[in-house]
Amino acid sequence: MGIRKLLRFCGGRQYYSIYHQLEARMATWRIGTTTIHKVLEAEVPVPVIGALRTEDTALLKRYPWPASDFSRADGTFVLSVHGLVVDTGTRRILVDTCVGNDRESVPFLRMLDTTWLEDLTALGYPPESIDIVVCTHLHFDHIGWNTRLVEGKWVPTFPRARHLVTHVEWDHWEGEEDTNLPDTMQPLIDEGLVDFVGTDHQVCDGVRLEAAPGHTPGQVAVVVESGGDRAVITGDLVHHPVQFIEPDVAGVSDADAAQAAATRRAFVDQYADTGTLVIGTHFPAPTAGLLRRGGDGSVRFVADDLR
Repeated sequence: MGIRKLLRFCGGRQYYSIYHQLEARMATWRIGTTTIHKVLEAEVPVPVIGALRTEDTALLKRYPWPASDFSRADGTFVLSVHGLVVDTGTRRILVDTCVGNDRESVPFLRMLDTTWLEDLTALGYPPESIDIVVCTHLHFDHIGWNTRLVEGKWVPTFPRARHLVTHVEWDHWEGEEDTNLPDTMQPLIDEGLVDFVGTDHQVCDGVRLEAAPGHTPGQVAVVVESGGDRAVITGDLVHHPVQFIEPDVAGVSDADAAQAAATRRAFVDQYADTGTLVIGTHFPAPTAGLLRRGGDGSVRFVADDLR
């Protein structure tokens, strides 16, 4: 999401209270022979009015979610910032790289000093072991660890990895102000580490991109298939599961609200009742679940119980 919009919907300093876990919450899912790991960077409590484009204060209360952080009694929900490692056994793919430390271009997050990179390494994925980084889109909270600050210079964090960005996304953001692309993308381009790809790009066997426009023009979801199982990583086509049920409820930072709503409808039509594990890029624990339709055609998001 854009910096100004995030500042606006966060409102007062009470919502700037980004908190770190004493022990970073992680989760692991098996999709056939492929493993997907969540690595948490931070969590932010945000007000539903402002985070989503709605004046409906009862929106979340109408839907019983199995995890309290999805819908809290004080009218907020938790926005999780995490990366996802997709390990196929032959390729190590990192989907989105969070905010990153030392980001002066993200003013109210200057204090962000997390152990995300150390947690990734402790999980068995040191930076030099990552083969591919997928940027679902180019908002600051998805590309921050593309680089890190070393002796006053931004350098690639994952020096062996090919960094995938869609042509459509890059064309939209190139030259725009109020971005941290000079810090997060230009050093990679200078080193020849970026591949500009189509929105239907095949990343490797069993992993592909799928167009998910609306939040940004060139955003993608990531589809993982192995052994007859399937998962899809949403990107920011949703920020809260309620948007699967009420797709016209836009996110505050959706660039094209009508297109984003159409993308959400198509996503539900494609994946409901298929057994596909839906992994929310901004969902707090339990983070993943299944889309199911009731007899009346209504949609439910049934959260997975793996933590």
